Amino acid sequence: MSEKMNAVGFYQHLTIDDPKSLVDVTLARPTPSGHDILVQVSAISVNPVDIATRKNGEDVTKKPRILGFDAVGTVVKIGPDVSLFNIGDRVYYAGSFNRPGSYSDFELVDERIVALAPDKLDDAHAAAMPLTSLTAWEALFEQLGIDPKDHDLNHEKTILVINGAGGVGSIATQLAHYAGLHVIASASRPETKEWALQHGANEVVDHHRDLINEVHNLGYQNVDYILELNNLDNHWDEMVELIAPNGKISSITSNQKPLNLTALKRKRVTFAWEWMFTKAFYQTDDLSSQHEILQRIAALLDSGILRSTLNQKISGINATNLKKAHTMIEEGHTIGKIVLTK
Repeated sequence: MSEKMNAVGFYQHLTIDDPKSLVDVTLARPTPSGHDILVQVSAISVNPVDIATRKNGEDVTKKPRILGFDAVGTVVKIGPDVSLFNIGDRVYYAGSFNRPGSYSDFELVDERIVALAPDKLDDAHAAAMPLTSLTAWEALFEQLGIDPKDHDLNHEKTILVINGAGGVGSIATQLAHYAGLHVIASASRPETKEWALQHGANEVVDHHRDLINEVHNLGYQNVDYILELNNLDNHWDEMVELIAPNGKISSITSNQKPLNLTALKRKRVTFAWEWMFTKAFYQTDDLSSQHEILQRIAALLDSGILRSTLNQKISGINATNLKKAHTMIEEGHTIGKIVLTK
């Protein structure tokens, strides 16, 4: 008879105020094979992708779908092909979009997208970091092509981070600052503006106002890079105007109407999507790069160069607490990350 575990899942896409939107379930504990490790989860964080996945869709399933991506935990079993970790290792990761997630006592995850958790951070502070750090790192240093070691060149460059106080923005501003860029972050409230300045931004603009005027008022006609993290449709025309010739734009948000890419042609601007789950979803040849990125993020956190973006901690991983976290994120006023701990 297989061992059991507790988890939180959903059977159909419902609004968060519906009693069945997220439910406590009991499942069989999975067994690792291949490159999988079995992690006993100790802390998780909630991301906007959790909310989008829960809300959007028409399908109804007989087996519960288990959400959750960010996690910190302890390796308790390993598959036969595992070479990076041993039983007892404390690890952190952002998981895969097409596998059961971290809203559970135990989770299977491919070792190639996992790293040892930062030594100097507790579980809650570490759990806030994987998904947003991977997204920000890939967007900046892979999609935008910025070399984090070329400080001489980067000191001459300016980046605009739209929604700099959100989960990804709070890391992107720090990483861009670490790379030597001049960082302009957008935020709209006094507390989010202060948060952005505390997390690597040199200057702040208000994305509820005209971003073109906001950036021009700082003395910049154009910016070399734009990282869009909030509302692509609303900011598209502003980005087209603000991006410099030969500049680069990356976005993590989806458009709801056609984008006029031709508007970028005259300036010869590069536009690139960033989706942190691509490598695991398609099992790309560079899958293990996420292991390497998380190793580098852990070192930057342990050295104090990066700061955890944990802003609120809830004790207990269960449906009731996850509904609270989903509700707070849906309200659109959260700063940094919400973490749930055992």
